[in-house]
Amino acid sequence: MRRKRVEEYIEIIHDLELQEGRAATGRIATEMGVKPSSATEMLQKLQNEGLLQYESYAGATLTDSGRRLALELEGKHRAIADFLEIIGVDRGSAERDACQMEHHVGKETMERLKKFVQFVGLSSSQPIWIENFKRYCQTGQPEECDLSGRCTCRSDADKEPYGPKSESARE
Repeated sequence: MRRKRVEEYIEIIHDLELQEGRAATGRIATEMGVKPSSATEMLQKLQNEGLLQYESYAGATLTDSGRRLALELEGKHRAIADFLEIIGVDRGSAERDACQMEHHVGKETMERLKKFVQFVGLSSSQPIWIENFKRYCQTGQPEECDLSGRCTCRSDADKEPYGPKSESARE
């Protein structure tokens, strides 16, 4: 089974359990955009994996193992969405992108990302370098800051380490 698909089922079942007490097969199928027979087949596979309990016509509930996976995915999603928002992505886009990214981020990267989000959250105010990054995104002009927090625009802003600027960024 593809890991991403399994995780999507687990997330939907978890959400439906929270809302309705259990996840009906028809609701799962609708949320996943598949036929009820396809959802039933996947639910049986997930039951064999020990991630849920499935009963025909009643639906599914997560096992402890399935619930742990759902909560892990929820934490990954939240950290990725928060990170994207920190770097200036609007919350709606951050949520949509986090839904895709959470299934592909490795453990080491995810742990570091969570630490970064926690670190930024511990700050009583937004760090100056985040403000400078947001200005850079708007203007394309990097700023250099000394330890006191005083910043000045750099004159060598045309140096692009990841390729040339797009036409709109040059204007």
